[in-house]
Parts: sequence; C-alpha cells; structure tokens
Amino acid sequence: MARVRNERLAALLAEAGWSRAQAASAFSRVAAENNLSGWARVGRSHISMWVGGTRPSGSAPLILCQALSRRLKRVVTLDEIGLGLTGPAIAQEALEWHADPVSALTDLGRSDLDANRRTLLGQTVYSAAALVVPGQDWWQTMAKPSPDIPTGRQRVGRSDVATVQELTVAFSRMDQRCGGGHGRGALVQYLYSDVRSLLCGRFQNEDVRREMHSAAAELSYLSGWMAFDNAEHAIAQKYFLLAVKLSARAGNAPLSGHILRAMAHQAIDLGFANEGLNLAEVSIQGERYKAATPREKALLGVIHARGLAATGRRQPAIRALLQAEDDLASATSEILEPNRTFFFSEASLAHETACALRDMGDHAQAIRQFRRSANTRGAAFKRTHAVTLGYLGSEQMAGGRVDEACATWNRVLDAMEEGIYSGRARQAVLDMRALLSPYRRRGIPAVTELEARAVAYLKHVDWPTHTQG
Repeated sequence: MARVRNERLAALLAEAGWSRAQAASAFSRVAAENNLSGWARVGRSHISMWVGGTRPSGSAPLILCQALSRRLKRVVTLDEIGLGLTGPAIAQEALEWHADPVSALTDLGRSDLDANRRTLLGQTVYSAAALVVPGQDWWQTMAKPSPDIPTGRQRVGRSDVATVQELTVAFSRMDQRCGGGHGRGALVQYLYSDVRSLLCGRFQNEDVRREMHSAAAELSYLSGWMAFDNAEHAIAQKYFLLAVKLSARAGNAPLSGHILRAMAHQAIDLGFANEGLNLAEVSIQGERYKAATPREKALLGVIHARGLAATGRRQPAIRALLQAEDDLASATSEILEPNRTFFFSEASLAHETACALRDMGDHAQAIRQFRRSANTRGAAFKRTHAVTLGYLGSEQMAGGRVDEACATWNRVLDAMEEGIYSGRARQAVLDMRALLSPYRRRGIPAVTELEARAVAYLKHVDWPTHTQG
C-alpha cells in the first residue's frame, strides 16, 4: 500500500519555520533532555520519511510533539500532527486529573517497579497537554470526605502517618546529599506496597484519612522530584500529578501549592515557560499561598518570579522576587514549618533568584546571586550545590571569563566524583563541555585539564544504573 503524505506534520513544520535538519536537531535535543539516548541521533532523513507517511515508532511521536510545542509556544497534540497513539498507554491514569489516585498509584507503581514495564515507562515523554489544571469544582470535589468502602482490613492511625512522614524525611535528605538517581527505587517500593495498603485501610477518623493522604502525597511528590533531578521527566510528571491528586483528596492547600510549584519548576526548565507560569500562578492562588508558612510562601513566590521572568514579564518578576525575600525574612524559629521545606534557605532563594535574573538577561546580577548561593549553602546539600556551580560556570563563560568558569566547573566535578547521581548535575558537565568546545584548540591549560577530567568522569561514572536504588 502506498504511503499517504502526512500533511498535518508538514504544515506544522512549515508553521514552525523549520527545515528538516532544524526539526531533527530540535527533536534530538528533546530526546536527550528526556534521557532517551536511543532517539538522540535522529536526522533530517527521518523527518522526511515521517512527513512522507512513514509512521515513527515508540516515543518518537511524543518527542516530536514536545519539540513543536516549544517552538510554537502552545500545546501540540498527537492528533494534530497526524500521529495519534496506537500502542498501549503505560501508567496513563497518572496523567488523568479525574482518575482515582489510589488506582493511579497502583498502575504507576507497578509499571515503575517491573523491569519490562519500566522500560516502556521510561520511553514515554513529558506531556505539555497534562499541565492544564482543573477548575475549582474539581478541587472541591476531591476534598470531600471519601464515600469509598475500605478495601483493606488494616486499621490506620496517626502512628502510621508518622512512620510515612519519617521515612519521607529520610529519603528527602538522602536526595539532597546524593541526587535523585540514588535510592528512588526503594522509595517507590515503599510507596507502592506499604503506603498504598494504608490508603486502602480503615482510618480511625476523617482527620487521619486526610493526614495519610497528605503523607502519601509528599512521598509521591518526592519520587517525582527525584526522577526530575535524574532527568526522567515523563516519570517525574506522572508522580507530580499523582501527588497533586492525593493532596487535593486530603484538602491540604499548602501542600498542593508546593507540588504545583515543582511542576512549574520542571515546565520552565524544559522550555514550557507559559505553561510553567500558569502552574506557578495556580500554586499561589487562595489558601495555597495564604495558609502556607513563610518559608513555603517564599518558595512558591520565587518560582512564580521565574515563570514571569521566563515569559518576559520583567517588572512583575522583580516584584515577585522582592516579595519572596520578604516572606523568607519573616520565617522564624517560633513558626513551625513543614518538613518538606527544610532545604529552602537563603542559598536556595539566591539560586532561584539567579535563574530568574539570568532569564531576564541580567547576567552580572545572576553571577552575584549564584555565588551567594554557593557560598551560603550547607554541606548537606551537595546535589543542589553542584547544580548551582554548573549554572555559575555557564554564566561566567557567557561573559568571557574562561579561567573563572574552569575553576568553578572543577568544583562541580569535585562534587560529582564524591558520589552524586543527578541528571541535572551531570547535564552541567555536558553543558560545560559544549561551552568549552571553541577553546579546546587554543592551548589554554585550564581548558585542557578540565576537558580531560570531564571526559574521564563521563567515561567511568556509573550511569544510569543507580536510578532504581
């Protein structure tokens, strides 16, 4: 049978103003960012074949959607490019806002823990279409007391809630030290087996039910954050959405804001600035901001500022940054902050402020804030420290300060070689090599030494075998 030219895809490529080679380059960038190395070498001949009517296999249609969504600054669907899904959907319930959260957890956890299904799960792509948050009716419905009859016999009390909370704190501190690529498999196993059973148990009262759903939401959020840090963006998104549903079921507005803030952070980092800003704005609506503690308000506010900066809204971004500073300054030891905000301090605020300033084109102030962040961060936060230094080196290189950038990047490698398993930190090494490329043949000793060290690190690092703990 003769192939039928894909006119929808051809029209979108024309709308994007892309040649086949430019489309292939954008496709490969998205594949690399999603840790899908098998798709990172697509060439213009592949694009021509797809336009000509050959159907791309596996995750390629979703990668193409994401690349076009970024270029056109709107959500592009599979149907719109004439490549609707024909294969089985993996853990699809996690991306559906109206799906029951326990059912979604069952599907997602089973896929994440089974080796064969996890391979398919890892080949899925971040979905811009899933970033549209439902309206107020959905939140109100989710927060109502559940009429469901418990499916398990286990009686669930506050001691069970406390145990989940304690383990979440332990995993979170490990994430800060070692990165999201270390230990997430153990977290998912606990979430899927123990916590899922607790969610199906017989609660002592309605307060305990809400508290357990909040605790499960925080653990699911942490699994998402660790996957995000490890550049497993599609998996991260599914856990973030699951966490929002669980927090909504708990009626915990500040926790919902915290998770939506993480989703905004991810969207902005992946180039979906408008969607990220929308998520950030939802995260600070109503009680999500009003009922939050000062430290959490500052965290919500600074990511909102990043969304404003990434979409060119300079003055509102500056006002949001100033408000975030005021919020953090009002945090005192007398105010009990939730455990999930333990990492957010002056150093974290400086890091996110620097990212906003960088996106606004104020590189001198961005460098100052990245330095401030690196100089004030505690030793327990090695992963984020490496990410900050990576960004600082890139800003220094952009200003032509090659020796300073090399010195900074040497500190990144110092941290990585101590056992950090983080896709974001590893990306800093890859970005470093790309930025050093024009200087490699100039005989600059600092560049030569750093390049050799980076190559040795990337060659011998145990990657990504730690993604399952």
